[in-house]
Amino acid sequence: MTGHIKGTDTFFHGYDQTSHRCLHHALPLAALLGLLGGLLWWTGRYLAGRILVIGALVGLLVASWGPVAEGLLSPLESRYPPITDPASLEAVAAVVVLGGGWNPDGRGPASIRLNESSAQRLLEGVRLVQALPDARLLVSGASRDPTQAPVAWGYAQAARELGVAASRVVMLDTPVDTAQEAYAVRDVLAPGERFLLVTSASHMPRSVRHFQRAGLEPIPAPTRFKTGNRSGSMLAFWLPSAQHLRKTERALYEYMGLVALEWDH
Repeated sequence: MTGHIKGTDTFFHGYDQTSHRCLHHALPLAALLGLLGGLLWWTGRYLAGRILVIGALVGLLVASWGPVAEGLLSPLESRYPPITDPASLEAVAAVVVLGGGWNPDGRGPASIRLNESSAQRLLEGVRLVQALPDARLLVSGASRDPTQAPVAWGYAQAARELGVAASRVVMLDTPVDTAQEAYAVRDVLAPGERFLLVTSASHMPRSVRHFQRAGLEPIPAPTRFKTGNRSGSMLAFWLPSAQHLRKTERALYEYMGLVALEWDH
């Protein structure tokens, strides 16, 4: 089946898969614990207040430390290697790019309105589909806000801007999470069709399990690796930083998503 689902001229809502239902942010949690500790201290509960404040500070420092961040995120990102030679794969019918985030109201072409995660996912999807001339490009992602255009629309437009023929692009603009994306892809593909699954490396283990629960066997094609890059100084790796904190948050989010996966199927 080729073409578009709900045509590319239809504006639904954007979908930021990387942030929906995200309850794990370390910085707000540390601030909340610190505030609670300060209130306890102010009301005369000095020991409890001190424990909470110190615990919040230590927890934030640990979460921002390179060895901890890399140790948590690396097992997720190293589960599946990237696809280096897509032309060697046989009978691949589709390349599926999972949803991310974008700015539907921004200026300029769609390719520059995708956020960093979405841009890297789409770029990898385009690279793969261009090496597989018989494969379709399935781009996914709706929005929880009905007033916003879906990221699937942005993906489709950006793919055409990057040289992918419109007839090869299939837009899935109704799924709002990974579980729904898995079932939407299952509805589009014929039974037994092989496909590549493109998403961020840290998100890939959870994505594969969602698709397997939907009765599919994706070929993982991870992108946007955040670990294993030691191009900076060793001192930067060992010092707490916001970059390391984001890695820890990403890892915790994915581990919680793996635990909660049963609720989506």
